[in-house]
Amino acid sequence: MESLREALEKLKLASTDSTTDSTESSLDCLLSALIQNNTEASRKMQEILSLLPTLLNPQSSCTPKVANIIAEMAKNEFMRSPCVEAGLIPPLVQLLNSTDQEVLLQTGRALGNICYDSHTLQAQLITLGVIPTLVKLLGIHSHNTALTEMCLIAFGNLAELESSKEQFASTNIADELVHLFQKQTEHEKKEMIFEVLAPLAENDVIKLQLVEAGLVECLLEVVAQTVDGEREEDIAQLKTASDLMVLLLLGDESMQKLFEGGKGSVFQRVLSWVPSHNHQLQLAGALAIANFARNDGNCIHMVDTGIVQKLLELLERHVEEGNVTVQHAALSALRNLAIPVVNKSKMLCAGVADVVLKFLQSEMPPVQFKLLGTLRMLIDTQAQAAEQLGTNGKLVERLVEWCEAKDHAGVMGESNRLLSALIRHSKSKEVVRTVIKKGGVKHLVTMATSEHMIMQNEALVALGLIAALDLVAAEKDFVGANLVSVLHKLLSDERSAPEIKYNSMILICAVMGSEPLHKEVQSLAIIDVVSKLRSHENKTVSHQASLTEQRLTAQS
Repeated sequence: MESLREALEKLKLASTDSTTDSTESSLDCLLSALIQNNTEASRKMQEILSLLPTLLNPQSSCTPKVANIIAEMAKNEFMRSPCVEAGLIPPLVQLLNSTDQEVLLQTGRALGNICYDSHTLQAQLITLGVIPTLVKLLGIHSHNTALTEMCLIAFGNLAELESSKEQFASTNIADELVHLFQKQTEHEKKEMIFEVLAPLAENDVIKLQLVEAGLVECLLEVVAQTVDGEREEDIAQLKTASDLMVLLLLGDESMQKLFEGGKGSVFQRVLSWVPSHNHQLQLAGALAIANFARNDGNCIHMVDTGIVQKLLELLERHVEEGNVTVQHAALSALRNLAIPVVNKSKMLCAGVADVVLKFLQSEMPPVQFKLLGTLRMLIDTQAQAAEQLGTNGKLVERLVEWCEAKDHAGVMGESNRLLSALIRHSKSKEVVRTVIKKGGVKHLVTMATSEHMIMQNEALVALGLIAALDLVAAEKDFVGANLVSVLHKLLSDERSAPEIKYNSMILICAVMGSEPLHKEVQSLAIIDVVSKLRSHENKTVSHQASLTEQRLTAQS
């Protein structure tokens, strides 16, 4: 390695008198040493790092070699911090304005290697304005494969940072990437572009830009070309393209633009994925419908045009096949479609509840969660459906079981909410008796202590209906679940919302017909707590407190 030592010494001298020939030969020697033994050579070159910023001169013929040497050294993790400390980043960033393609390529490599796997250094590049510069380079040099790949790798790294999205959105990155994608025939090149598109498409502004640039048409073409393919690369491209399509629909503006009042060609193409025999397309189609179903107008149109039947047929196919992701996606779509009031009765008539109940035995929490949410949306304001489901012993039994699913908070919460909803919307004595018989009362009492006010309120209203419709049958469970003690805490707690205090007092009055519960109300001196609420700032609460106090006094 004597030649390396000599080259380093010559380079030190050359940096003072800048003899180009001498510098060129020294740089050639350094590159040769790096190729032979990169790690050892890099360690020895640390001593000349401070000389390199002055050698990164846009006008010098040596510049591509200097940038190449930096890129090779920065492949070693131990060299990255010394490169930063030597002040190499600012002059390298300046070189991105060069018109020399070799300078641009080696500069991009150098910056990429120095900043590899460092969000801090990548953020510094963003601050120095490299994003607009790189986007411009991609447009100018799209015919240069090596430069194009360098830009794509840089975009892929920078796009992971949230701070980059605003800068990307202010450029024409969407047009450039779509234009580049349209020219590609090789799988690997398309994959590189996909890897940039996915993080960028998480930004709503860029989503819309990509839609307007024609990315959706490109994705649909990829799907059409790969749907029947059996090669690994076809399967991978189909998944990536359909996943990206669904991601674009997560933006409100981009989604609405593609929906086009339900007449959009893209919307129609995506619908055709649902009956496909390809699980990936079934999944993407169902998720796309769930994303289109994010406002009432879209939901009403889709239900009126028969989309529910397509989803039900898809679910029927997966009762036996059991693809969990497809089940989850189809149930998500049905849940969203059931939100507008006008859709509920139509969906019930179409048999949605019956098909959903076929998944009651699923042991997969994501499916359980969506199943519960779908049923809860369907029965909202639908008394007949609520009564029919609320007297279904198998359903109520399963709900009670899931109310104890402590490992899955979402399933546990939704089970409680559906149990309450069955009672609240049916107002049926038969439903109340089914819930009591299956052991659901204690869970509703626990639900009243939830940290979420909406769940507390739903529980209290349901418990009030139980007390009003069949207090005798519920008495034992109320006592066992310490209902009166729970109500005492809710009324005493200053943090309890006015609605909670109001419904707690309604429930106190409702249980006074039970001797053991009446005794508990007296022993806990609830009348004293209620008396204080007469001066509550909320008029509804203070009025109810007066009525409750009179009732308690009359029955004491």
